[in-house]
Amino acid sequence: MISTDRLLAFALASAVLIVVPGPGVLFVVGRAIAHGRRTALATVLGHAAGNYVAAACVAFGLGALLERSAAVFLALKAIGAAYLVWLGIQAIRQRRTLAGAFDDEAAPRSARRALREGFVVGVTNPKALILFGAVLPQFVDRAGGHASQQMLLFSVVSVGIGLVSDSAWGVAASGVRTWFARSPRRYELLGGAGGLAMIGVGVTVAVTGRGD
Repeated sequence: MISTDRLLAFALASAVLIVVPGPGVLFVVGRAIAHGRRTALATVLGHAAGNYVAAACVAFGLGALLERSAAVFLALKAIGAAYLVWLGIQAIRQRRTLAGAFDDEAAPRSARRALREGFVVGVTNPKALILFGAVLPQFVDRAGGHASQQMLLFSVVSVGIGLVSDSAWGVAASGVRTWFARSPRRYELLGGAGGLAMIGVGVTVAVTGRGD
């Protein structure tokens, strides 16, 4: 049984990571601007499915190890925290590239193709892999056993948050193209704020993750 405090804590950490513009968000935004709302929402569904497949692979690969080894847990914690900080620094340094997502003009996509493309991005998204492989294990109750099942349940929460967040990004992006186009500086501020948020989560993981 997953405790409410662990579930809420993971949901909060997931939300902070998910809303920060990363490969998935940029892809959804690009599809929204280039092809419209319908294609963007189909992309979001595919991305969510890909995220959960990635989560399942991580859960069944790491769950048994987490139950048996505190050393694996601590190693994942250190790697995850360091990688999150690095991603945050990169997001700040490369914040100007966020505007590139809005320059992708192309012919309309079919719903099936949008789903397929979203799935590929979701299953290979490095942010999803670090969330499920390094951040999520901090919230698993190792003493309670069934680590793989716990990770799968936690992942449902994360994927659900991502589905809502990505849908909001897609809908918003399809309606505010003119506003963003008037000021490239807005792209930079968005990317910089996201980088700072990711660094904050990385530091939090480093100092507060549980290993019991």
